[in-house]
Amino acid sequence: MRLLTLPAPSSTTPPTERARALVFEDPRSQQLLQRVKQVASTDAAALLTGETGTGKEILARHAHELGARRGRPFVAVRCGALSPSLAENELFGEEQGAGARKRGLLDAAQGGTLYLDEVGDLPPGAQARLLRMLQEREVLRAGARKPTPVDVRVIAATDVPLESVASAGGFRGDLLARLSTTSVAVPPLRERQGDILPLARYFAGLYGQRLGGAPYALAPSAAELLLAHPWPGNIRELEHVIHQASLVCRTGRVTRDDLRLTSVHPKASAPPRAPGTVDGLMATLETTIAALFESGCPNVHERVEELVIRATYRRCERNLGQTASRLGVSRDLVRARLLQSGEIATPPTSEPPASFARTGEARAAVRELPVFDS
Repeated sequence: MRLLTLPAPSSTTPPTERARALVFEDPRSQQLLQRVKQVASTDAAALLTGETGTGKEILARHAHELGARRGRPFVAVRCGALSPSLAENELFGEEQGAGARKRGLLDAAQGGTLYLDEVGDLPPGAQARLLRMLQEREVLRAGARKPTPVDVRVIAATDVPLESVASAGGFRGDLLARLSTTSVAVPPLRERQGDILPLARYFAGLYGQRLGGAPYALAPSAAELLLAHPWPGNIRELEHVIHQASLVCRTGRVTRDDLRLTSVHPKASAPPRAPGTVDGLMATLETTIAALFESGCPNVHERVEELVIRATYRRCERNLGQTASRLGVSRDLVRARLLQSGEIATPPTSEPPASFARTGEARAAVRELPVFDS
């Protein structure tokens, strides 16, 4: 049995993936493994697509180890965990003056691979810098006057339909095209039936030994139930189920009664609607929002609201008044959300002239950036 597990080498960042093991017994998995080997033979950017918990990071690490950059850093970043206001500095670093420089995650990956999980959550400014890095192989850090050459391969992953997000203005289409130079679609566990029992046996053995005993076996009744389950949480859910079963198993043999399976099932695909119609577009939006909730994405409401405001602002040619009018909200709300997302810069402050100073005090003169209004 070909088995891949998710390591956590001390030389790289901790894993971000929810799935921690993959096997390749099912024919679809064997095809997937061959595709990953093809990806490893190139140095182009790659995009892994698939539901959460399917093992995308394991595959990215495997491609790294098979490629020319093996033995060099593999830095995994969960983009959704980056602060929107600090994402650019955290990723690309910052020049702090007097020759000082704050290293970014890109510096840590120099010579190796940068894995961007949940890449669709990158703020717009970080998307623009990432695109330039992929195009020019250099990055202009905050505070720097000259770009810095970089030698990093980027492998990104997503569990949402980025094409739909890009069409709605939430992700750069040119960046998506660049990341999709090489793409890998990772099928869900329910479509890899041949992998379910080998994975279950692996986890049963793992947790049996961790609990101080011999590896647990699977009873036929348990195997039958595992094969019938749709696994909406994929490999991570399977591991959790076997872990729970190992805690209640008393015979060294996991039975049907030891398994606690979720009643949540993947939603059946809705009948297709014409993509250019309002109904079709709303159906795509509903599917995307459902995928965000199912992936465990935090603050979905706030993120969707930010996306709607940003997309409308760009469509209104960056006019605050027109954006507020189209959305039926106040201009102040639009400005606050755009500032929060980094779409517009925070108005800088400048020191007042001496004539403005009073005894021991100085009043800050705030200069607002020009904003077109209706």
